[in-house]
Amino acid sequence: MAANRETPYKGSNHGDFKEIESSRPAWEEATTAPFQIIQTPDTAWTLGSGANKTHNPNGHKHISIDPWAPGRHPMNNYKLCISAVVPRPIAFVSTRSKDGKVTNLAPFSFFNMVHADPPLFVLGLTTPLDTPNDTLQNLEETGECVITIVTEGTVEAANAAGINNPYGVSEWDASGLKPIYDCKTVSCARPEEAVFSMEGKVESIREFNSKVFPGKKSGSLVVVEATHFWAREDAINEDRNLIDIKVFALFLF
Repeated sequence: MAANRETPYKGSNHGDFKEIESSRPAWEEATTAPFQIIQTPDTAWTLGSGANKTHNPNGHKHISIDPWAPGRHPMNNYKLCISAVVPRPIAFVSTRSKDGKVTNLAPFSFFNMVHADPPLFVLGLTTPLDTPNDTLQNLEETGECVITIVTEGTVEAANAAGINNPYGVSEWDASGLKPIYDCKTVSCARPEEAVFSMEGKVESIREFNSKVFPGKKSGSLVVVEATHFWAREDAINEDRNLIDIKVFALFLF
């Protein structure tokens, strides 16, 4: 029997998070290896050589998966894709309402760079324009934001900023990060604790139709053009064109 796609998704019961977390290695223990640039697995690889020596299929076949097969809940597509498309950078997105009274800070794992001239970035939101969340509403009204790359030092703050506050209640307070209002091209704030931030203007917003609920909008894609950069002085080189990855301490999802 086909599953009712309108019923809530019942995922795995992962139990108490703090109990699970306590069984994992401490942060210091898991991050003792210094960052270094290494060789590729096969330095003797030549054109036409195919997969390198690390490829070991062991005779396993590929499984065909229909995203919309009867009985398959759409949440399974989400879970599959986020486990396969890795690693992904996480970004803070800072926005401000048109009247300047409402500020918002939200983490995005659906984020990446897609072009360099001009520098363009994409933000994926699971809300449509007719029922926007705080970030989307502010982006639509003002057309501007600040995008900050999440680092090891701001991981917990990013998690806290993901809470679902009512519109008008700022996530800056929950994150504990300090907003700095000194941007050159936008009116919203950048986090003082950031290693690298980008002021940005909305280039376009596109909505997408749901395949689960025909006729309904399921989300939006926002393309943002970076209009100004901010880099911490100990992380940027003299030519202002390279971030020191060791200082950056990037956190990937």
